[in-house]
Amino acid sequence: MQDDSDGASAEERRLEALAGYCILDTEHEAHFNRIVELARNIFGMPISHISLIDRDRQWFKAESGSTLCQINRADSFCRMTIEGKTPLVFPDLSLDPRTAANPYVTGEPHVRFYAGAPLITPDGFALGALSVMDLAPRDFSEEKSNILAGLAAVAMDQMELRLRSSLDWLTGAASKGAFYSFARELLSPTPSARPFVALISFDLDHFKHVNDRHGHLIGDQVLTRVTQACRRTLRNHDVIARMGGEEFAVLLEGATPQVAMAVAERLRLSVAEITFDDLGVDLSVSASFGVAMASPVTFHIEDLMKMADRALYQAKANGRNRVQFADDDEKPGAQRTTAA
Repeated sequence: MQDDSDGASAEERRLEALAGYCILDTEHEAHFNRIVELARNIFGMPISHISLIDRDRQWFKAESGSTLCQINRADSFCRMTIEGKTPLVFPDLSLDPRTAANPYVTGEPHVRFYAGAPLITPDGFALGALSVMDLAPRDFSEEKSNILAGLAAVAMDQMELRLRSSLDWLTGAASKGAFYSFARELLSPTPSARPFVALISFDLDHFKHVNDRHGHLIGDQVLTRVTQACRRTLRNHDVIARMGGEEFAVLLEGATPQVAMAVAERLRLSVAEITFDDLGVDLSVSASFGVAMASPVTFHIEDLMKMADRALYQAKANGRNRVQFADDDEKPGAQRTTAA
């Protein structure tokens, strides 16, 4: 029997896997919507969902027959579905002690039947479920359970395809296209509702020399380890993307200029501390950083990127391995430029 600490760590790994798909709180997408419509029609049910189980909530990526966006995890039927690897069926929710007092059974919409199949990653993590529900008790055969499991596998395949198309194949960082898509969504609210958003642009100093001296295989290792080092420094919801070659960008939500500069400095140090002794090469790397803040005037990602890139070029001109704030002339202060 697994102890509590093992269970806790297993749940943390599951949540990390879920975060890695970068799908929570994204817009509805046609292919997921089609799957829930198909499930609803196949089984003749009034309600169908594709949902993901976060730390404290069940969030719906697609829904048909309801208007829910998310509910408390404690009230979720799917939280029980992800505990197993096969479909979970409640023929009559009002008769099962695990669900009889559930607010969605005792109150609106008075659900009586539930069947859910877990969304299982290739690594074996159950992230959520494809479910169908009815307002009356129902029987659900093994054949129907198998069909539901097959549809859940299709939904998981779509999540895998979505992930692969949004990630850089080498480093696992977000792709350039995914980065711009996420940034536009983050910056889209009106100025009064927009959070503090910082953009950090950085690239590796003299990276061409690494490839010329050590070869592209070592160069690939450098890019991969830089990404890994930066991920360890950033928060789970911060976005790091490979924009091309040795160029990277980081998007920080809810960061003030002071926080953004501090994060960029930590990233600079984490890159400089990477070792390559295990590869049998005498090698060290550094990076130069530019930091820009979104504002009511500059809130288009293309403009923000230009500002951060100009700061990055200034950091390189000042000697490389530095952090430079955009428009430094207007915001004087020793804290805004750091050097090794």
